[in-house]
Amino acid sequence: MDGVPLELTGFIGRGEELRAIGAALGSARLVSLVGPGGCGKTRLAIRAARDADEDAYWADLSALGDPAAVAEAVVAAFGALRADRDPMGVLASQLAGRRILLCVDNCEHVLEAAADVVGELLRSCPQLTVLCTSREALRLPGEVVWRVPPMNREDSVRLFAARAGDLGGAAKDPVVATACARMEGMPLAVELAAAWSGVLSPQEILDGLDDRFRLLVRGPHGVAARHQTLAASMEWSHGLLEVSERLLLQRLSVFRGGFTASAAQALCADEEPLGVLEGLRRLVEKSLLTADTGGAVTRFRMLETVREFAEQRLVEAGASEAVRDRHLAACLSLARSLRPLIDTDKDAWRAAVSGEYENLHAAIDWGLSRDDPSGGRSLAAELPWFWDSSRRGQEGLALLRKAVALGDGERTPLQARLLTGLALVADTNESTAGAGPAAEAFALAEEVGEPRSAALALALAAIDRFYDDLDAARDLAADARERGVRLGDGFVRDSADVLTGIVCHMRDDHRQAAALLEAGIRGLVPRGDREVASTACGLLAISVAHGGDLHRAVELAREALALAEPLGDYHRVGAARVALATVELWTGRRENAWAAVTPMIRVVEEVEPPPFMPGFCSCVGELHLDAGDIAQAVGWFERDLVNPGGAAGHLLTPQSRLGLARALARSDGAGAAEHAAVAMRAGRELGMPRLLADAFEVTGLLETDRKRAEDAHHEALALRAEHGLRLGCLRSLEHLAGLAAAAGSDVESARLLGACDRAREEFGLPAAEGDSTPEREKGRSMALEEAVAYARRARGSRARPSSGWASLTPTELSVVELAVTGMTNPEIAGKLFMSRATVKTHLSHAYAKLGVANRTQLGTVERG
Repeated sequence: MDGVPLELTGFIGRGEELRAIGAALGSARLVSLVGPGGCGKTRLAIRAARDADEDAYWADLSALGDPAAVAEAVVAAFGALRADRDPMGVLASQLAGRRILLCVDNCEHVLEAAADVVGELLRSCPQLTVLCTSREALRLPGEVVWRVPPMNREDSVRLFAARAGDLGGAAKDPVVATACARMEGMPLAVELAAAWSGVLSPQEILDGLDDRFRLLVRGPHGVAARHQTLAASMEWSHGLLEVSERLLLQRLSVFRGGFTASAAQALCADEEPLGVLEGLRRLVEKSLLTADTGGAVTRFRMLETVREFAEQRLVEAGASEAVRDRHLAACLSLARSLRPLIDTDKDAWRAAVSGEYENLHAAIDWGLSRDDPSGGRSLAAELPWFWDSSRRGQEGLALLRKAVALGDGERTPLQARLLTGLALVADTNESTAGAGPAAEAFALAEEVGEPRSAALALALAAIDRFYDDLDAARDLAADARERGVRLGDGFVRDSADVLTGIVCHMRDDHRQAAALLEAGIRGLVPRGDREVASTACGLLAISVAHGGDLHRAVELAREALALAEPLGDYHRVGAARVALATVELWTGRRENAWAAVTPMIRVVEEVEPPPFMPGFCSCVGELHLDAGDIAQAVGWFERDLVNPGGAAGHLLTPQSRLGLARALARSDGAGAAEHAAVAMRAGRELGMPRLLADAFEVTGLLETDRKRAEDAHHEALALRAEHGLRLGCLRSLEHLAGLAAAAGSDVESARLLGACDRAREEFGLPAAEGDSTPEREKGRSMALEEAVAYARRARGSRARPSSGWASLTPTELSVVELAVTGMTNPEIAGKLFMSRATVKTHLSHAYAKLGVANRTQLGTVERG
């Protein structure tokens, strides 16, 4: 170990790297550790030399100013060996036949001389192995170039803690972890930052990294000057570059997140393309760029420390504005060239934009800051679909709002596109509750002749109306679909089908909803329109589940999640997980339901502000309620009661109120009843039969009077039967069976339970508790629909007088009250969510019970 430097501080991590270097030394005679200044090349070489089996000698070239002195320095590494003439020849003769590891440190500034000396020794000494460190390779035959990677996150934090003396528990401080991530695993930067721990808090150190070349100073004494500060290390590398290489490096500093060779050539249009390629190659060789050749196109990257240094030099040269303008123009050209993929292969479009997003974002920021912001605004108008379907939605909203504000008062196609994009991104990133920008976008697009923007804005306006007027939402969707067909816009056409299907779903016309949702999915999926397709698939799963086909519902919910997950956005993935958890809970597979939502629970609790995921909190509340954890259930339901949009009729709030009513039933009967009443009112106003039926069910559960409880459950059963909500009918029948048993009607109760047993088996649900009896077995002969009719007959035969107002069922009473106001049968049917034939039947029953012949006479009958 002659001359191998002592390690004055503890060596941290790098186990995998040392194993790789050891393997390289075992199979090659020349291994060069290559990387930028401060990446840890020398420390790795020292540890590798100490781990080696053979004798190791160390030659440090860092202090040499004359390349001619390299041979002398190498000879000196072997101690007493000296020669007046031909020192290399003498050295080679002395080393012949010996197994030796020679470490040559810091070769970059005397690269050619170092290569000559090492090459001569390797040719003369067959048992010699050489380990070099340099910022670029020696380029000798047989050389294994091992590029030193950044330290991993865990080792970076351990290094920081060790150098800081672990003041304040740095190893476990998340702020320290964030700071180490900002320093990209560069050991020199981490050590220099840790040196401030006795003076600055971790947060102050992190904040100081915004100007890292001022903070990361005060390196240890006794090391080369260029390793005492980060700036000195970068100045050393920069000083070794040729003028053309410096210019190229400075220009490349405007890129973010990497770049391709073609992008670099577009930025340097004043240079020959081959010259740019050659410059990239040289910068890679000098460890100032890395080249990722693993994809279809090589992508070049620059450590942020290198980029910031080069960017400072670009600003100092007065060239920053011109180069940034070129970067913006190149990004805009790229985005426009990708635009056709939005209509044909959105997966490919998303992948292309995602790969360049950091550059696109930087270009938009720059463009919006210019005196003429049109370039930045135009580029922002190209990206709404990316922001709509990624976790960068809030970022996109901020940029789009700024772009719209910069065009305030403009009546231009660009402003129309920006407003439409803003409406698109807002749809999935905040609860606009009917107050979104879609209507404004539509009006402007119509005015300035932007038909595609107008069609999309119309579809988005339909979504806004889901919050307060489903009829208006349906009409807007129909108009959007017609425009989509006329324009050949497949997305608008198919998404309009989905929107109309959602209205049918909410109105519990599940047959029509399924047809529309399936049609939309068939058109959307082949084009990669995962956003709306996943939503449609999740809603289709719920529709199918209401009809009792739980097996298919689970398959559809899993398909919705498979469509959403590649997007990675909280809104669509959250919605798909809600659908899957819901149907899994309905099937009785509680563990599967929890598994579906658990990943997103962490997101809700950790991401600030919490992402907009409609129905998620209510879904988690239902799971807690099912598990008997009332306090947790209440907490989650209450989260959904806060509606950022402020609309009184927010569609999600009533479901949460129903959950709260069930959760509070034992501890706060009055509060529970109030929540149920609000949900019932919303169900009537919004025209949502299932919501109204669920409200009746909860009212029945809260009711202490058996007769009124029975009435409420019968109302729920009637609505559910009318709209094919077979799963809900099962619940209603089970509630009515319990009430019948409490009233002493054991035969009726047993038969209803028997019918429910059969339905559970048909639906694939777990069997209900209870002993088998002859009457319960008789009940199994009834199909669900027959059991519904049986429950209604049983009620009529024993619960009411045969005539007079008291003989009317609650539904008959509702029909009569509306008829007296002058409503027609179709109007009553729409108001009470039933068919015209059902209205007619209820009226005829009411006429008979009240002893009248027509509507006119209804108003003359006094109520007792």
